[in-house]
Amino acid sequence: VMILASVDRSAKAEEILREASKLAEALDEEVHALHVLSRSEFVELERTSVDKTGDGLSIDRVKAVAREIAQDAIDAAGVEATAVGRMGDPADTVVQYAEENGARYIVVGARKRSPTGKALFGSVSQAVLLSAEVPVVTTGHGAD
Repeated sequence: VMILASVDRSAKAEEILREASKLAEALDEEVHALHVLSRSEFVELERTSVDKTGDGLSIDRVKAVAREIAQDAIDAAGVEATAVGRMGDPADTVVQYAEENGARYIVVGARKRSPTGKALFGSVSQAVLLSAEVPVVTTGHGAD
């Protein structure tokens, strides 16, 4: 059982991890920081690898790159967490990982785009909110 923090490369990842860490501390749980490489990110990595080495990337290498992104976010936030990297559809992968690993909560980022205070969730956050079986905590309501 753990708290799952869904992180990306944005500055919001630090806030997501700090919120997940507070929740984990209150519940005496650990935090898993998950970064999911989307298809477009994978294509870019693959293209770069082929250009540099002439070889494609193994799935293990892709997961390692995603795990490194999660670890960078953990380091920047200054919290304790386990870095996890996956490849696939970000929302589906977050929900699947949460189910397979017994997440008690999922923490995701959201953003506010209008001065009227309406919170507009990114497509990944919205999809996680709609399909997760566990409670989802949103954070990062600051303007983009």
